[in-house]
Amino acid sequence: MSETSPKLRAVLDGIPTYKPGKPAAADGPVAYKLSSNENPYPPLPGVMESALAAAAAFNRYPDMACTGLMNELSERFGVPVSHLATGTGSVGVAQQLIQSTAGPGDEVMYAWRSFEAYPIITQISGATSVQVPLTPGDVHDLDAMADAITERTRLIFVCNPNNPTGTVVRRAALERFLDRVPSDVLVVLDEAYREFIRDTEVPDGVEIYRDRPNVAVLRTFSKAYGLAGLRVGFAIAHEPVALALRKTAVPFGVSQLAQDAAVASLRAEDELLGRVGSLVCERTRVYEGLVGQGWTVPETQANFVWLRLGERTVQFAAACEQAGVVVRPFPGEGVRVTIGEAEANDIFLRTAEAFRKEQY
Repeated sequence: MSETSPKLRAVLDGIPTYKPGKPAAADGPVAYKLSSNENPYPPLPGVMESALAAAAAFNRYPDMACTGLMNELSERFGVPVSHLATGTGSVGVAQQLIQSTAGPGDEVMYAWRSFEAYPIITQISGATSVQVPLTPGDVHDLDAMADAITERTRLIFVCNPNNPTGTVVRRAALERFLDRVPSDVLVVLDEAYREFIRDTEVPDGVEIYRDRPNVAVLRTFSKAYGLAGLRVGFAIAHEPVALALRKTAVPFGVSQLAQDAAVASLRAEDELLGRVGSLVCERTRVYEGLVGQGWTVPETQANFVWLRLGERTVQFAAACEQAGVVVRPFPGEGVRVTIGEAEANDIFLRTAEAFRKEQY
């Protein structure tokens, strides 16, 4: 037998592994998972029924064009079907965007720290990551990002709200930035947490995209809509970009179950808004509780909070796990904590208070 292995692309060497949020242990003390920004509520009304009906046809391929979902999204957002593309969660669509725009010798820009999939999917494409540090307040430094644009820049991600810090880019700053971006560079407004925003100065990316052909908007059903396990996201972009996304999509990547569940979720918007409102109230309670304990916490517009802990990050995450909640540590930097059930949030707040008294 030959000891020679198949030749693989050198660009894959050193790609960081995506680290999902740690689950709650089935046989341990951990009762709550606050590590993946999941929605703690069960499926919206009508979703389970749609999923069960779709399950009866698992022997058939799904509608590759996602016709029903595309029509529903077109009506919901007031955009042509030709401006829509779907994929396996917003991260799947993000990868399609890079595949459509960037390759070896090209640059993909994003703030850092931001969504940890960005460097992975950029390196897979063979493109070069340009990471622009956040401001001291953990916000996108859009002026620095504009200054970093070169002739090789092909795509720029603006994660709004930013994951994992929860901070936002407001309208005036975003429009000033977009005015500086060359028209042949695609700017992707990643709005996975859009539904949780309450700051009226944060623009809806869909309204921004309408007058700017080089702007695309990413959305997902994984967060507010609670369909994380079904993997369905979408992009709204002008026709050339949307067409490229459909070309680079994995055939039949979005299951019929996911398509039907997404449609049912869109039709249950009143219930959705109520649930999101409850989570926003819990977010305010957690944020104010942390500030009251003496923590410096960036104002968040997502369904999570960010604590910069530096060298104490792993120690804090271990304390939370021992207390009964799993959080998402970024070693050497900080922890991201999802807003979950009130009981879980209470455990987290008690742990944070005790940790601060012991360590600070």
